[in-house]
Amino acid sequence: MSDNMPEKSKRRGAHGFYAKVVKRLFDVVLSALALILLWPLLAISAILVKASSEGPAIFKQKRLGRGAAEFTIYKFRTMRINSEHTGSGVYSDDNDPRMTKIGKFLRKTSIDELPQLVNILKGDMSFIGPRPPLTYHPWPADEYSAEQRRMFEVRPGITGWAQIHGRKAVEWNKRIELNVWYVDHVSFALDLKIFFVTIGKVFTNADNENKGATVVK
Repeated sequence: MSDNMPEKSKRRGAHGFYAKVVKRLFDVVLSALALILLWPLLAISAILVKASSEGPAIFKQKRLGRGAAEFTIYKFRTMRINSEHTGSGVYSDDNDPRMTKIGKFLRKTSIDELPQLVNILKGDMSFIGPRPPLTYHPWPADEYSAEQRRMFEVRPGITGWAQIHGRKAVEWNKRIELNVWYVDHVSFALDLKIFFVTIGKVFTNADNENKGATVVK
């Protein structure tokens, strides 16, 4: 990664015209279009979630977004209700006993993430950006260092630079380092690269399991 990093004086990243204007325009247009085209898939997924287990079709959870402000993220529910308060509280792998049968399929295909198109349209998120962390994991907002808090200078994304460099196989301090690097180098070309690499990882279900400790302080 360091071999491709330009001089700091040349970095525009989150402060460039693309990141501040064009990126948001793409997000609005593409998320609206995706919601229109994918509504049958969204509807079928919601019905299957409701029919397969007790609880709502949509899982709502507080996450940290731009400026480390809290927002509510939307996902199709893949676990039994109240699973957030049992076990580790964090998804580990397909063998997690809290997972529902339809939930395993939604996770494998990343269909569970599709409700976040609404988050993008609302302005909570972007297609590409750092994944929004939980309000308490890896640690509370006030425990991030000044350098780590720089990851919150951009809207969080459905996928990002850290996701294509290990995803859940990467310990959180390293993930945040990758997220900060992305903030400094936001560009259309970089976002396009992340998008296509993500598609490949979704099809192979790569790096979708926690391996070892995810937080080392």
